[in-house]
Amino acid sequence: MKRRLFSSALLATSAWLSQSSAWAQALFKPGKDYLPLERPVATEAGNGKIELIEFFWYSCPHCNAFEPTFAQWIKTAPKDVVVRRVPVAFREDFVPQQRLFFALEAMNLLESLHAKVFAAIHVEKQPLNTETVIADWVAKQGVDKAKFLETYKSFGVASKLKRAVQLQNDYKVEGVPSFGIAGRFYTDGSIAGSMERAIKVAESLIAQSRTRT
Repeated sequence: MKRRLFSSALLATSAWLSQSSAWAQALFKPGKDYLPLERPVATEAGNGKIELIEFFWYSCPHCNAFEPTFAQWIKTAPKDVVVRRVPVAFREDFVPQQRLFFALEAMNLLESLHAKVFAAIHVEKQPLNTETVIADWVAKQGVDKAKFLETYKSFGVASKLKRAVQLQNDYKVEGVPSFGIAGRFYTDGSIAGSMERAIKVAESLIAQSRTRT
């Protein structure tokens, strides 16, 4: 979903492609298929690891459509790729869902509830856009409501919100879903032509980054 226009290309499944750096550079062009960052962004990946960030928004229909594809892609990603999801906040009303994601992450509930959040919003048509509605929904999933709210309002979650906004700005995110690759590149469905192609661009940039580590 574009940051300004709130529209994006259609999504499709893609398989992992192992590409050489030379092939990647020949097939995908900076400024056309991806955007090199003017300033590298510090990553949380360890030595010898390559970080891939998916920027998303729970209420974005394109992020919802992309989630099964991306979840499957993660299962086949090489061991040297560290995948992170970062919720965006293009407006103030995005923040409750940012807090929801980071609270679930802090409580180790993402694996069981991340996909269910998408389903609640896009299939069950629950907005999940305020603290009260979110807390009630989480409680219905069998989570202690008081503990969730404590985490939701915690300093740790607030710190992650600030970091998420900083990453969003550093990568100059213009739409979701989108990718930040190796702290040096950005692409999304609009730039690459589709999210299927964006995955391939990300794969090639990972291969290119691997030769430099």
